Amino acid sequence: MTTRSGHDQHHEHTATVGWAMAAQATLHCLTGCAIGEVLGMVIGTAVGLHDLATVVLSIALAFVFGYALTMRGVLRAGLPLRQALGVALAADTVSIAVMEVVDNAAMLVIPGAMDAGLRSGLFWGALAGSLALAFVLTLPVNRWLMSRGRGHAVVHAHH
Repeated sequence: MTTRSGHDQHHEHTATVGWAMAAQATLHCLTGCAIGEVLGMVIGTAVGLHDLATVVLSIALAFVFGYALTMRGVLRAGLPLRQALGVALAADTVSIAVMEVVDNAAMLVIPGAMDAGLRSGLFWGALAGSLALAFVLTLPVNRWLMSRGRGHAVVHAHH
């Protein structure tokens, strides 16, 4: 019986994670982030919160919805609540954090985006563009994580 070294096992696992799989994981993460991000931006803008308060609300809601979407799937697979929460934290924390840094930074640096109001094309265009940019920049992060058995690779182990 031969055993493979950790390096050989790692190399084999890395080869199985393609861009399509990473894109699917990133899109899943983006869905939860976008729900929370849009909701936070809409609430913050509608009630006239300061930019920082709006960003904090958006980030908090992005994490809540991102984790909730992952937990929904692993709970359906039969994991108990506590273990499902652990899987969601392991699978999504880095991905959501990267997305939130990128999309909120973009919203803050696009001139007038945060003050444009809900009826403004600038607000919605900036928000859509910031989320698209977050997807593009988070995709290689997710591929790298998954190639090492982390990130959404943790979720796939429970399906």
